[in-house]
Amino acid sequence: MDYGILKFDEPDRDTSRKIIHIDMDAFYASVERREDPSLEGKPVVIARHPKDTEGRGVVTTASYEARQFGIHSAMSAAKAYELCPTAVFIPPNFTLYRQISAQIHDIFEQYTDLVQPLSLDEAYLDVTDNKYNLPSATIIARQLQQKIYDQTKLTCSAGVSYNKFIAKIASDYQKPSGLTVVPPELAECFLMKLPIEKFFGVGEKTLEKMHTLDIYTGEDLYQQSLDDLMQVFGKMGYSLYHKVRGIDNSPVVADRTRKSVGKESTYAHMMTHDDEVIQQLRRLSQQTFASLEKHHLHGKTVVLKYRYSNFSTHTKRKTLFNYIHSAQDLFNIASDIWYEEGEAERGIRLLGVTVTNLNKMSYENMALPLHHSKRGDLRNNDDKT
Repeated sequence: MDYGILKFDEPDRDTSRKIIHIDMDAFYASVERREDPSLEGKPVVIARHPKDTEGRGVVTTASYEARQFGIHSAMSAAKAYELCPTAVFIPPNFTLYRQISAQIHDIFEQYTDLVQPLSLDEAYLDVTDNKYNLPSATIIARQLQQKIYDQTKLTCSAGVSYNKFIAKIASDYQKPSGLTVVPPELAECFLMKLPIEKFFGVGEKTLEKMHTLDIYTGEDLYQQSLDDLMQVFGKMGYSLYHKVRGIDNSPVVADRTRKSVGKESTYAHMMTHDDEVIQQLRRLSQQTFASLEKHHLHGKTVVLKYRYSNFSTHTKRKTLFNYIHSAQDLFNIASDIWYEEGEAERGIRLLGVTVTNLNKMSYENMALPLHHSKRGDLRNNDDKT
């Protein structure tokens, strides 16, 4: 198609926004390492061991130690084993990853409702108008990194700029645990120096075409005319022409669908008495219910999470027929689960209270009374991770 005859409106370069891109560092592998500290420093591959799958299976992600051997996501597990036979292969635990992702998402929403998840381990945030009225997106990014680490013991990298395209590239610039800020006046200089494969959206096939045109860096791309890029790459050429000039006005689109609401805490001093645990469950229940009210949500399922001194992590849940209507109701259910299942004398490192099976508040579900039968009206399911 001859794109040269088409006319496009030239977009303005909007530099008024404050956008953060957060990308967790080797998320799945880091979660597994958190759950099992003996993995520290070892090459970890999130995939079933090829010996258990007759060579089938694909790598979901790999720790930074494993990446030094050339292992990467989407590689066959058999190839990963060939590259590093001493790697520790762990099947993915997406239930756990989703729980932690929801916890991180809750931290994001402390600052803004404009949060656009790209996957379980990365998201855009528009903090132009944030809930704390902080003038600096850089300060917010630092606070996010610290809060995420404090609450999950996981690290992330952050990119800060005035649009999504640059913020995403920036978050990858100093991994792991990096923070890269690209203000409007430095955007073109930043993009000029980048290898073209660092441009988000440039895959293997596009990269091959770029190289045939002697395009290896952002500066090489900048030298191309709009007509030439569109002749070769079509609409993507139009997008790349403007993005290398620092133009990307696409909005941060919030994901309004919430699967769960919860709070959890880790403790430097292990709790060994029920009284200590119950005190913390009351606090977590109050915080969780406050978050439910804030988002105008009700839920029917309560999930209690706890981790013992030996790092074994347990989740127990109870589902009610009607919705939970108060922090006291939530606390009663969480404490019931604890008394039925928990053993404080084994030492508690972590506690969490989460509500799932959510629905928007309405007159109908607000009017239904919570059934107070302690055993008969509760269905019990449990998981161990």
